[in-house]
Parts: sequence; C-alpha cells; structure tokens
Amino acid sequence: MTTTDIHRAIEATWRAESARLIAALARMVRDVGLAEELAQDALVAALERWPEAGMPDNPAAWLMATAKRRAIDRLRRSKLQWRKHAEIARELEAQQAMAPGFEEALDDDIGDDLLRLVFTACHPVLPREGRVAMALRMLCGLSTDEIARAFLVPEPTMAQRIVRAKRTLSEKQVPFEVPRGDDRLERLASVLEVIYLVFNEGYAATAGEDWLRPALCEEALRLGRTLATLMPREPEVHGLLALMELQASRAAARVGKDGEPVLLLDQDRTQWDQALIRQGLASLERAEALGGREGSHALQAAIAACHARAARADDTDWPRIVALYDALVRVLPSPVVALNRAVAVSMAAGAEAGLAAVDAIAGERALRDYHLLPSVRGELLRRLERFDEARAEFERAAGMTRNVRERELLLARARECA
Repeated sequence: MTTTDIHRAIEATWRAESARLIAALARMVRDVGLAEELAQDALVAALERWPEAGMPDNPAAWLMATAKRRAIDRLRRSKLQWRKHAEIARELEAQQAMAPGFEEALDDDIGDDLLRLVFTACHPVLPREGRVAMALRMLCGLSTDEIARAFLVPEPTMAQRIVRAKRTLSEKQVPFEVPRGDDRLERLASVLEVIYLVFNEGYAATAGEDWLRPALCEEALRLGRTLATLMPREPEVHGLLALMELQASRAAARVGKDGEPVLLLDQDRTQWDQALIRQGLASLERAEALGGREGSHALQAAIAACHARAARADDTDWPRIVALYDALVRVLPSPVVALNRAVAVSMAAGAEAGLAAVDAIAGERALRDYHLLPSVRGELLRRLERFDEARAEFERAAGMTRNVRERELLLARARECA
C-alpha cells in the first residue's frame, strides 16, 4: 500500500471506530475529555507508525491497545496523584495482563458504552449547545468546522463551546453512566436530539466524498431501539425511532449507481425497504397511542409516513404535510423547519406560493450560510422558468456545501438551467 492509501485507511478506520474507542476509554478513565485526548493520541501514533510498519491486522484493536497504554502513562505522570487515578491505573494494568480475549469481551459491552457517552454528554450541567456539539464531535467524528457549519455559527464559537463542555464535565466529575429515574428523564430530550443528529449525519453527510454514511444511520437506529427498550413508555422515544426507520427505508434509493445523490421526488420507490416502513409505522402508532401525537419527533415521523404511504411521488398528500409542518412550527420553531414547510407549500399550492414562503424567511440570520436556502430557491425559480436566477442560486448553494456529491448535484442543476 502507498502512503496515501494507508492514510485513507487510517481515516476510514478512525471514522468507523472513534466513537467506540472514546466510549470505551471514557468508561475506563471516567473523564470524557481525557478519553478523547487519548483516542487522538492513538490516532497520531497510527499516522506516524503505520506508513512505515504497515497496517496492523486489526486496526481497531491496535488503536485501543495504544490508547490504553497512553492512559496508563498519563495517569502515572499525573501530578495530582488522586486516589481515583491510582485505582484506575491499577485496573488498566490488570486488564493488560489478562488472557487474550479481553478486547473481545470489552467489545461485547461497547453498545452500552456508546449510550453512556450520549447520556454523559447530555448532562444538565452543560448548556444545550455544548451537549450537542461535543456529542457530534465524539460520536460522528466531525471536525469543529463541520459542526459549526451544521449549527450555522462561526468556528471559533463552536470550538469554545466544545472546550468548555469537556472542561465542565471534568471539573464537575460527572459520572460516565446511563442515569436512572428522574435524572434519565431530565436528559432525554437532549439525548434524542443527539441521536437524531447522528442519524442525520449518516443520512446526508456534512462533508467528504460520500453522500451517505450508513454506519452512522445504523448506530443511531441501534441506540434508538436500545433507548426504546429502556424507556418503553416515553412517546418521543418511539417517535424518534419511527422517524429514523421511515427515513432509513429510503437509503437504497437515495444514491445512484455512481454514488450520486437522488432526491426524494426522483427516487425509485420500489427500492424502499418495506420492512423498515412497517416498523416505522408501528413505532409511530406506538408514539401516538402513548399520547405523543404532538411531539416534535412524532410530527416529523408523521411527515415521513406521508411519503412512505405514497406509491408514487404524485400520490403524496402535500396538504396533509403542510398541516403537519404548521403543527411542527408551533412546537419546534426554527428557520430550518420553516424552510422545509415552504417546500411543502410549493408542492401543495405551487412554486409561487413556495417562493413567497421562502423569501419571507430568507433574511433569518441563522440561514445566512445555510446552503439549502439558495438550493430551495434555485429549484423554485427553475420551476417558474426563471432560469438565470435559478442558475445563480444553484451556483451559490454549490459554493456553500462541503459535501462533494452534493456540490456536483447542485452544479449539474445549474448547468441544466443554462
């Protein structure tokens, strides 16, 4: 393998394994910030070592073993000499001396560790922005810049949020756990938000060369199902699960033969996963039966259900979707929800009405750097045969996105307008 190939393999391994690595280390050292540092140290070691020595047979195990050795060294050097650190160091040394198979046994519990990581990151000592940003950094492997763009804030602002969040968790000695009772309920809304953001990053990647990151969607679905088992009477848990299942059912149709994105109205609906659709509809029924019909995730799932029930794009009940968005705007007011509602309005009442709804929110500060705003405007202007304006909007959107596949799609739309 060339050095370039090895670097690509390291990047792929890191994207696939970093969340599990950080979660396992956090359970060992009881400090999320320190766990991330140790995982990063192992990544740097791989970048230094693997190009010369070659790829190990089990890259994930190599990263874990290296990070654990770094943890032991770090704790030994600690000037604080806390009793907790001494105990953890002895525990890690004992684990290192155990018979082969320890890593496999550890992996059996990784799923719980990931859920613990989400709940820890969503501790109420952190502000909402810090919780979500740190979780996306650790669970999705997103850079600070990518998270900043996703939240439509400057990169230095997001970097400060992440640093403050890690420092607060360490200073407050927040336990690495899935809490019980009222503590669990207190964190639930943030946990659901984080899980859905992880799913969304898999469903439409913020950056990179791939439109989808299926492993993240699968991880989010697994976390959602685990949470539904832990909290079976919470309607929004089932609402979120329904939303993810219904959206995941379209995955095979969302990418063309060359990896290009295929938008919803252009998808071959025979490729939609009917088993996942049935699961999603059942989860939505459960959420509504528990009194969660007006929950934000249940409303979004109901919108996805309208698409899932339509055998053809022309069969979609767009007036129903607009009504659901009207309800969603009331419980989850945001410019992004309003933009999605405008798209639904354009399908129910025509492109002119949709464009008027878009222009009514175009001045929102949060949408200033949001590439989907000019993308939606471009599509509506194209439908109105205002091709020069549409081309300019598509080109502006292409310049704002960080995803290679999405940029190619937007530039192709611009060329069609020419």
